[in-house]
Amino acid sequence: MSQRRTTGGAGRATIRDVAERAGVSVASVSRALSGNYPVSEELRRRVMKVVRDLDYVTNAHARSLAGGGTPTVAILINDITGAAFAHVAKGVEGAATLRGWLSIVGTTGDDPERELALVNLMRHQGVDAVILLGGTNDHDEYQLRMARFARSLDAAGSHLVLVGRPPLEGDVPATTIDYDNESGAYAMAGHLLSAGHRRVLMLPGPAELTTAQGRLRDARRAFEAYGVPFDQGLVRHGPYDDEHGYAAARAALHETPDFTAVLAGTDIVAAGAMQALRGAGLRVPDDVSITGYDDIPLASQLTPRLTTVHVPYEEMGRVALRAVADRRQGAGSGGRRRSGEGEHLVLGTHVVVRESVQPPKRRR
Repeated sequence: MSQRRTTGGAGRATIRDVAERAGVSVASVSRALSGNYPVSEELRRRVMKVVRDLDYVTNAHARSLAGGGTPTVAILINDITGAAFAHVAKGVEGAATLRGWLSIVGTTGDDPERELALVNLMRHQGVDAVILLGGTNDHDEYQLRMARFARSLDAAGSHLVLVGRPPLEGDVPATTIDYDNESGAYAMAGHLLSAGHRRVLMLPGPAELTTAQGRLRDARRAFEAYGVPFDQGLVRHGPYDDEHGYAAARAALHETPDFTAVLAGTDIVAAGAMQALRGAGLRVPDDVSITGYDDIPLASQLTPRLTTVHVPYEEMGRVALRAVADRRQGAGSGGRRRSGEGEHLVLGTHVVVRESVQPPKRRR
């Protein structure tokens, strides 16, 4: 059990106790914990050491971190109606319920600033873990600020978990639960190329999103492995929704109509593209083959049933919650919580072959 000593000799440690022990001002402690202001690495280390020594948490709602109350996990998701990562949230919530944990959900609206603000809010609310779902705009400022929040969560006895996005750079106390995104895209592109397709319309997703970047990169790698020229003019970036799939496929039919297959970044995008092809009088897969990514229930409900990449979304959610529970159990039983260390777990993907792909035919 960790020792906690306050200047008053009893009760929970306060921010003034931390400041006094660290030999700095209350304002300096606040800045070091908030992650919103630049502080020296030496000051941050000194404050964080005292925070751990005193078992200080930033909010009275965090009493559960000291062993009482109901453990709580915050799930932050871009869009609660998005089918793929809603399944991750389902996995987290199911695993949490089995352990008697409470789950709360927040939406970021694909806004990096809102995402960071919600992480900060959850830290002040004293949740046991913050689980971030989905790809991100991976830039230096994001990495820096998220690393600060991860360290602040860690100092308060909480933990940051990233699901379906790249791990943070450097020695950051955050767990990453990922899936083999690139290999899935490589395998699907290889499936189309093996069927004889050479002109493939690519709808990988938003250009700035790490998920889309990885899928396009490894689809292109498959073309190189097969010795097939890759036409950048057949790439159409856009949101992961059916409206983009429809609009992109319809535009491509006017601009580059010789494509024989569509490699869509999600099953939802594939469904929109399928609608556009049918609206143009084309049959799937007789005239144009089409593939998706995710293997959500919709994929097997379309006609024809969609060939897609299976991603174990619910399992990712269960693994994320289990990782947090294991860390908490280790800390509660006197085990070492591995503060300052990160963990990166990758789950496999695979192609699910259905009826939406066949060898290309010459179209009139």
